[in-house]
Amino acid sequence: MGRIYKVSRLYLVDTSIVLWAWHAPERLSREQRTLLSGEAEFNVSIATIWEISIKAAIGKLETVANVADALISTGYLILPIKPGHAEAVRHLPLHHHDPFDRMLIAQARSEGLTIITADKQFSRYDVELA
Repeated sequence: MGRIYKVSRLYLVDTSIVLWAWHAPERLSREQRTLLSGEAEFNVSIATIWEISIKAAIGKLETVANVADALISTGYLILPIKPGHAEAVRHLPLHHHDPFDRMLIAQARSEGLTIITADKQFSRYDVELA
C-alpha cells in the first residue's frame, strides 16, 4: 500500500517529527516545515510523551525536562490514549513492531487524523500520511 495524501486540518505528529522540530529542524522536509507552520490542529499522543520519557530516562535522548509542558507551550494538543485506541492496535497488521508507532497508527485511524511522519513503515498501513 502506498502513501495516502490528504489535505487535512487535523494531524497527529509522530515522535521523530516532534523531536526534529525542537532540536533539528533541518531534518524536516520542506513540506513538513510548511505544514507545521500552518493553521491546523496538531495533536501529539500520550504515547509520544511516554516514548520520549523512556528514551530520556535511559540516556538514549537529551531533550526538554518536561515534555508535556513543552508540547503545550509549542501549540500542540495532547491526544489521550482511549480504551478504543488500545483495542484498535489488535486489528493492525504486523507491518511495524514498534508499540509506540502502532499506537499512533491506531489513534490516527480511530480519530480520523493524518499522521505527519518520516517513517516509511507507516505507508504500509491504511492511514492518511503527510
